[in-house]
Amino acid sequence: MTARLLAGASGYSYKEWQGSFYPEKIKPDAMLAWYAERLPTVEINNTFYQMPKASVLEHWAAATPEHFRFAIKASRRITHDARLKADAAADSVAYLYRTLETLGAKRGPVLFQLPPFLKKDLPRLTDFLQVLPGDHRAAFEFRHDSWFDDDVYAALKAAGAALCLSERENDAPPPLVETAPWGYVRLRLEEYSDDALAQWGQRLLATTWQDIHVYFMHEPTAPGYAQSLLRFGAL
Repeated sequence: MTARLLAGASGYSYKEWQGSFYPEKIKPDAMLAWYAERLPTVEINNTFYQMPKASVLEHWAAATPEHFRFAIKASRRITHDARLKADAAADSVAYLYRTLETLGAKRGPVLFQLPPFLKKDLPRLTDFLQVLPGDHRAAFEFRHDSWFDDDVYAALKAAGAALCLSERENDAPPPLVETAPWGYVRLRLEEYSDDALAQWGQRLLATTWQDIHVYFMHEPTAPGYAQSLLRFGAL
């Protein structure tokens, strides 16, 4: 089976993109439709700060084509306040996934980004994985090195959850470990050359992943990088 590469940006509603990706004059309400005509996916980060509303999700779904996918960053109530404690996070997890049903087939992965100070706690992670719904498509971005261990990978794999690969400035990227049938990658450097993007495309398509979600930072360069990665991935 040929892997499906979906590349996009972390967010879409940026006035700084006007004149480069967007037309110089574009209404904010028109940005999503314009974006979705040119890229297959977007990572929504404002859901980290406030839970999504069904009415907003309905608007997003109506404004995008059938093939489009939304990746949703989980609320900080779950990752930073409850810190993945199952009993404290269960209600928020249930509400989040229930609300995301509004997106229908356009719901992509849900990213759980842990705070950098949170160290490996395998029992906590295992308990949390059990409160996720069956079709969770959860990806975990660990930002403390202690998490990158075989027993964590095994727990994720048993639950069908993905280990997020995140490339950040001044940090060595974590290993590319396949714990789910699909992958989640965040490329956060400020600059990428064509050669670097071509290498990423080759590396990602060499995996066994069926779907590969890749998101660039919210800089004005992000849409162009995503389009280049899609082009190189198709070669």
